[in-house]
Amino acid sequence: MASKSPSDYSEGSIRVLKGLEPVKQRPGMYTRTDNPLHIIQEVLDNAADEALAGFGKKIKVCLHADGSIGVEDDGRGIPFGLHPEEKAPVVELVFTRLHAGGKFDKGKGGAYSFSGGLHGVGVSVTNALSTRLEVTSFRDGQVARLAFSAGDVVEPLQVHPRGEGDRKQGTTVRVWPDAKYFESAVLPAGELTHLLRSKAVLMPGVQVTLVNEKTRDTQTWLYKGGLRDYLAQTLAADPVIPMFEGEGFADAGHDSFAEGEGAAWCVAFTEEGAPVRESYVNLIPTSAGGTHESGLRDGLFQAVKSFIELHALLPKGVKLLPEDVFARASYVLSAKVLDPQFQGQIKERLNSRDAVRLVSSFVRPALELWLNQHVDYGRKLAELAIKAAQSRQKAGQKVEKRKGSGVAVLPGKLTDCESRDLAHNEVFLVEGDSAGGSAKMGRDKECQAILPLRGKVLNTWEVERDRLFANNEIHDISVAIGVDPHGPQDNPDLSGLRYGKVCILSDADVDGSHIQVLLLTLFFRHFPRLIEAGHVYVARPPLFRVDVPARGKKPAAKQYALDEGELHAILDKAEKDGVAREKCQISRFKGLGEMSAEQLWDTTLNPDTRRLMPVTLGQLDLAGTEALFTKLMGKGEAASRRELMELHGDSVEVDV
Repeated sequence: MASKSPSDYSEGSIRVLKGLEPVKQRPGMYTRTDNPLHIIQEVLDNAADEALAGFGKKIKVCLHADGSIGVEDDGRGIPFGLHPEEKAPVVELVFTRLHAGGKFDKGKGGAYSFSGGLHGVGVSVTNALSTRLEVTSFRDGQVARLAFSAGDVVEPLQVHPRGEGDRKQGTTVRVWPDAKYFESAVLPAGELTHLLRSKAVLMPGVQVTLVNEKTRDTQTWLYKGGLRDYLAQTLAADPVIPMFEGEGFADAGHDSFAEGEGAAWCVAFTEEGAPVRESYVNLIPTSAGGTHESGLRDGLFQAVKSFIELHALLPKGVKLLPEDVFARASYVLSAKVLDPQFQGQIKERLNSRDAVRLVSSFVRPALELWLNQHVDYGRKLAELAIKAAQSRQKAGQKVEKRKGSGVAVLPGKLTDCESRDLAHNEVFLVEGDSAGGSAKMGRDKECQAILPLRGKVLNTWEVERDRLFANNEIHDISVAIGVDPHGPQDNPDLSGLRYGKVCILSDADVDGSHIQVLLLTLFFRHFPRLIEAGHVYVARPPLFRVDVPARGKKPAAKQYALDEGELHAILDKAEKDGVAREKCQISRFKGLGEMSAEQLWDTTLNPDTRRLMPVTLGQLDLAGTEALFTKLMGKGEAASRRELMELHGDSVEVDV
């Protein structure tokens, strides 16, 4: 007979995991494995369920010196008689059988109408992942004890009568978590105290105590005021309006929900600080939220939206979404659901679909009533939501830099240079395609790049940074130079800078000066670090060409003047040389496009003969420069500009 190969797959290949084996094989399916807190929480939840059912007033957690954790309650005590069908002690079944528990029988007659435990898996997982677990149940005048190791009974059940006068009732469970199943064997102290404090908050009148044997510290929580006190203590900033607190539970005649189902909540709205958001279902913390949170969100949104519509507060063009109302909301929500459906065994998220309608149906009418009783507060809340909506809409309009294959695509109209040496590379932002044509032909291809701009550049003084890329010219400038727009306090990545000199090259006339101011506004407002680092320049092309005829031994010459002043200086010099002014032929350049490639090179591009002015902050400080730009470029500054023109208008020669 041939021997079996490892790849054989037959009936014998199928393995059936029995008892608590599945938990030990795959602990991550049943609990959190970063530390043992969740398996302790399973025991704590059972104690809390007793209090929730109205049978306990005290819960005590003890961190023992030997590393074990004890949880004690004064509830009814786990039954320890024989189970009618299984013929084994009930307390043993609870700790050794998956899906054995007292929380499946919901509704009238069930031991727990509302409970966090529902799968009957909880404490059996705790038992499976512990080196030792001891249970003591005080019930019906008797004391029952048994102990487990790795999920197996090592000390069978022993029942004794209680001592004379001992009226103790409840359950004590002591757990020694097995470190091999957890990344860290240490319980996170912060999470544990938060968990215990929240249990006390959600069960006003129930005392929760934490005792640490090593440090000999004892902490006790007992809340009378419930959710409001807790949220007030937890908030980092003061609420904009008074906290909105309420609760609603279905009565016996409710047509959709079972008696007792509903929620208690407390909501605060703040303008700053991180929101505090905690939700619970039958006292189980749902850190990942779920359908009950969606119900709170929906109820708040519908109530605020209805108030805004009633008072016609919504500005034109603004669309309100639930996230706008919820953006600055902090809350504590405690829902009671008869048969909660959770996502996964660790119950971090509620999945019960009806919970949305359940919570919303109680929150919405309560908040609508409150807002209409306190209209001033309602308006404040509406203002907060509308502000959030406007911010969201602006952010949604953010235009990203166009990219192809993950790399910024250089604009097609950019004529790039061959060199990659930052010290020598220059890019000229040129006004108009015709000037761009001359510049392309006249430039030094090795180190000079040309980017032609069409028409007037956008005035960006009051443009939101996120909206800059909606303008093609600005998008192209940013991509070409390799730096993203930024503010004066930002630290942009300048490693992508492609040119050591970014040169503004516009006509020498009034229109050219206007474009120059618009580009300077763009760089000062949205690329300030480039100016600081000395990368921005203004090229000065000439406005006039003067043809001086030959005089004596001096041949005819072509000279260029930047402005009227230089023109007069050239004419004066020619006159001294014996050439009458009227014999000198003066040409005025209407634009760079009128210059030949050779002329443009000689006057503006040639590093030896050009005039290139670095852009720096002058005598005015940053605030002074900003104020001046605001006066010149701000949309609402017409009055200031009129005053400026009235004061200094006569000193300016108008170029018509």
